[in-house]
Amino acid sequence: MKVERQVIEHYGLGDLSERILAALDQSGVDPERATPEELAPIDEFHIGGRPATIHFASMLSLPAGGRVLDVGCGIGGAARYFAEHFDCHVTGIDLTPEYIDIARTLSERTQTQHRVAFETASALDMPFESGSFDAAYTIHVAMNIEDRAGLYREVARVLRPGAVFGSYDVMRGDAEGLAYPLPWATTEESNHLTSPDEMRTLVGEAGFEVMEFSDRRAFGIEFFQRVRARIAEGGLPPLGVHILMGETFRDKMANVAAGLEKGCVLPAVMIARKTG
Repeated sequence: MKVERQVIEHYGLGDLSERILAALDQSGVDPERATPEELAPIDEFHIGGRPATIHFASMLSLPAGGRVLDVGCGIGGAARYFAEHFDCHVTGIDLTPEYIDIARTLSERTQTQHRVAFETASALDMPFESGSFDAAYTIHVAMNIEDRAGLYREVARVLRPGAVFGSYDVMRGDAEGLAYPLPWATTEESNHLTSPDEMRTLVGEAGFEVMEFSDRRAFGIEFFQRVRARIAEGGLPPLGVHILMGETFRDKMANVAAGLEKGCVLPAVMIARKTG
């Protein structure tokens, strides 16, 4: 599919593994014995980083010992965090083969490979039997998926009845004027945002009951203010999500920060439960 090719081309850099390992070494982290905490600056490729993951986790209430699905897992940071802190097994899927290769490598080097598994796969056609998982989540993924109704139907298919589905994604705000490139889209053609109301409708039609909704726009604005202040004071650190975004990192960060401040976009958490 054209949209999926655009996503792979946007995120894949070709030499990402080498860049990450070199940055770990430059940061004084042993690449062979890195901890999930030491990887956090690059593992958390979403607005708010690790604090946002912790907040999201507190709302998800993942089942101990359960099978959890990470839809759009990136390089596996959230999967490793959830598996370690909630005593569950997390399976992550992502369209970008380079991300999956790195997710597996980093899991082996952090000794967490027995708690996580990663596969290259589409969120619209997942290679799992119906009712396979006890919970599922997406973190900054849905903005890349044009067929949003298909995404939520497929998530519902692989979840058992009563399972929790959490989403921490970027949604469309009321204002216009979003500039490109963004961390998730190079042009408007590959940016597929929905409003909170549209998302609620789509999730409900897929067979979920929305339990909670949390607008995280103010948190996102504060996050980017802190990031800008740190960079102004000390420059870019050796290890950070700028490695994942490549040469256009500064433009992407500036554009999403401006979009938040203007109200073009907002990060939000939605917690739902499969009804059937």
